[in-house]
Amino acid sequence: MTQIRRIIDNIGLLWTMDDANHTDGPRCGREAMRTVGAIENAAIAIDAAGLIADVGPRKSILDMADADTEIIDAKGGFVSPGLVDPHTHLVHGGSREKELPLRIAGASYLDILRQGGGILRTVRDTAAQSEAALLNQAKVSLERMSRFGVTTVEAKTGYGLTLEGEMKQLLVAKQLAEAQPLSLVHTAMPAHAVPKDLPTSREAFIEQIVDMLPALHDAGAEFADVFVEDGVFSVEEGRHILMKAKSLGMKTKIHADEIAPIGGAELAAELGATSADHLLAASNEGLVKMAEAGVIAVCLPGTSFYLQKTPARARFMLDEANLAVAVASDYNPGSCPSENFGLTMSLALLTLHMTPEEIWNAATRNAAYAIARGDVAGVIRKGRPADVVVYAAPNPEYVLTHFGISHVGMLFVKGRRIL
Repeated sequence: MTQIRRIIDNIGLLWTMDDANHTDGPRCGREAMRTVGAIENAAIAIDAAGLIADVGPRKSILDMADADTEIIDAKGGFVSPGLVDPHTHLVHGGSREKELPLRIAGASYLDILRQGGGILRTVRDTAAQSEAALLNQAKVSLERMSRFGVTTVEAKTGYGLTLEGEMKQLLVAKQLAEAQPLSLVHTAMPAHAVPKDLPTSREAFIEQIVDMLPALHDAGAEFADVFVEDGVFSVEEGRHILMKAKSLGMKTKIHADEIAPIGGAELAAELGATSADHLLAASNEGLVKMAEAGVIAVCLPGTSFYLQKTPARARFMLDEANLAVAVASDYNPGSCPSENFGLTMSLALLTLHMTPEEIWNAATRNAAYAIARGDVAGVIRKGRPADVVVYAAPNPEYVLTHFGISHVGMLFVKGRRIL
């Protein structure tokens, strides 16, 4: 008989993000993304390996307890799977608050980048810091993320732009994966910006990026990402880089159509990317093609809010294109300097006009599939790792509308309580 190490009892409302048939895959479109697997007066049993032994009505779960089982009182609160943040720039040096006067004066994100600021400023700051300093700074960020219920995080490189710099970020992220309890997924993004004064031709720089990918993949980068944007990398350059990544067996992502509609969404569909992210300026045709190709749309409402841009059209994605939608923080030092994933979810309500059910699917199940972790994260199901958020709140609506603070009462990662 399975030994039950602990039971989370007295759950007022549990959203498992599962369904009666235990189907797999991301949820696409409005109807599917309003399925949450709700159970009232529920409990969750966790075994000695940190896996979910069973989930269901309280009485049936409590009958599994023995004298050694720890009973944890959820106090009638709302409970969900651990949250998944599928797009962050976690490892970086410095911060960019000094760019605020430029923003106030009307300079755009790309204006600042062209002047050698923005991403290029963070490249210099990251190069100036030791691995130990980068590790400590990122560890603090992960601790902050956990306070808002995040249990799985994607971490990109992209502030190196050279093999040495990119490897430095990746190796720090790999160390972080071993040094703290949250699960990390690693993405290589050497195609994040173009240096202001290229020492070689642009074509040679693109080939340098391509030549970095084998070493980054060998060092543990599962995904490759490219910033396909007007004034950064073209669709043709993005295709060339990502085709090389695919030939190595890497999965692909695209920073697509954040500022200008240059065809990033269409490229994501063409390549069968795991996700296309941002999408503020994506065309209707591109979004429909993404849905047909099974590409997940990752919306970053914190970034559009911070940059004061018109947000991604989540309602079109859900109601018309029938896309699988995820949400992410885009935590980074310049365009979304916040580890508050709770605020990300509130902004999905307030600016993307998503329903609570859609938001939790986007922040758990679909977010997990956006980083190829749909088999181990984002759903509370028997046999899965017990990544569980217990909110000191009665329902998800309260969590979203009482915004800007953490409502997390307890957090379990792989069955172990970390908050």
